[in-house]
Amino acid sequence: MTQSRFEKLQEAIKIYGAAAFENLMRCKGLGETIIAGFPEYLGCSRKCVTAVPPHGAFDPRKDYGEQAFSYRKREVIALEPVQFGIALTVRNQEDSGALWLRTALSLEVTGDGFDIFVAQQPRIRAPLDYAGKLEPVFEAIYREFLNTFQLEVLEFNDKRFETGIGFLPEE
Repeated sequence: MTQSRFEKLQEAIKIYGAAAFENLMRCKGLGETIIAGFPEYLGCSRKCVTAVPPHGAFDPRKDYGEQAFSYRKREVIALEPVQFGIALTVRNQEDSGALWLRTALSLEVTGDGFDIFVAQQPRIRAPLDYAGKLEPVFEAIYREFLNTFQLEVLEFNDKRFETGIGFLPEE
């Protein structure tokens, strides 16, 4: 018996739903593995690294767990990249304070692997069987955090900005 157009749409939706759910579950697993493995890569305590929302306000002292993932804000599962944030808290060496940073990651299953984006860095490919193969991802996260500080210091020390830009009061 030939399928009606409506039945073909139903079949397409069924396939889409299965792909969306598979993408979500695989990306969730990869995201949790990245969060759990990053402290060891850095050589820091587990409490220094927390899962946080990728955008907007958050408390860096709170580990949001599954609430950090973008799909938690959606009522419907869609075939789209899964995003989450990683916050790193670094205690000061000179005093009792600490500084925290956050970077966002985006994960998506594409073909036989994952496309992974750390902030605005180039795409990283990882196989679906990623166990023991995440060093490029950890290195990209580390570089993102390190570059944040290095770029700020470079701008602070850039003498071109001493007299090249400024504000004048209106008369």
